[in-house]
Amino acid sequence: MADYLLIDVSNSFTKLALASPNRIRRTTRIETKKLSAAFLKRFRKDDNIGTVVVCSVVPKKNRAVRRAARDSKILWLTPNIELGVGIDYPNPKSIGADRLANAAAVAALYGCPAIVVDFGTAVTFDIISAQRKYIGGVIAPGLESMTNFLYQRTALLPKLSLKEPRSAVGKSTMEAMRAGAVIGYRGLVREIIGRIRAERFARQKVHVIATGGYADLIAAELGEIDSVHPNLTLEGLRIVANLNR
Repeated sequence: MADYLLIDVSNSFTKLALASPNRIRRTTRIETKKLSAAFLKRFRKDDNIGTVVVCSVVPKKNRAVRRAARDSKILWLTPNIELGVGIDYPNPKSIGADRLANAAAVAALYGCPAIVVDFGTAVTFDIISAQRKYIGGVIAPGLESMTNFLYQRTALLPKLSLKEPRSAVGKSTMEAMRAGAVIGYRGLVREIIGRIRAERFARQKVHVIATGGYADLIAAELGEIDSVHPNLTLEGLRIVANLNR
């Protein structure tokens, strides 16, 4: 038996996990465009799920979640439930549910103040103050979105596989693009973190935690990031579920 079915519906991929109140167990991921009620039912099998806990930024997939929940309670992550963090933001309803899950997770697991860098379709930076309040963030194009744009909008540049470049100076078109993508993207992340620190956390210790698809690749040579947590958003859903039992 699993107490929770955790579902993080993002633009490109959906992550799922079965969890107890204390830990995440089985996890998987699927392209969001392929997410269906049938898939969710197969994933949960015959587990007697107490609560389905969901953060979704793709509203058209919410119906599939409702159909797969069966008799289980559904807890949608919104600003109106207990998150373990406050919100100091003009329009809380406009904050992505995954970003609130990340805020809940980083506050509980690492402490505050904190910055979460989530490498998804977009890269998001979410800031939690020393007073444990979500105070805003930054949104920039995702790494894969940027490289795909070059491929789609140019006649001669190839589609790029993202990995660590051999050198800052490419000896082929592919290597030159890879250096620009990976090294350049680290520059973007470093500059944004630096500005956030200077504006909000001068002379304060701040935890900087990364998650998402390219977190390991970008954080590998980025001393500004303290730790990579691949399941941070799912952990946030587990923590929020415990707070709202």
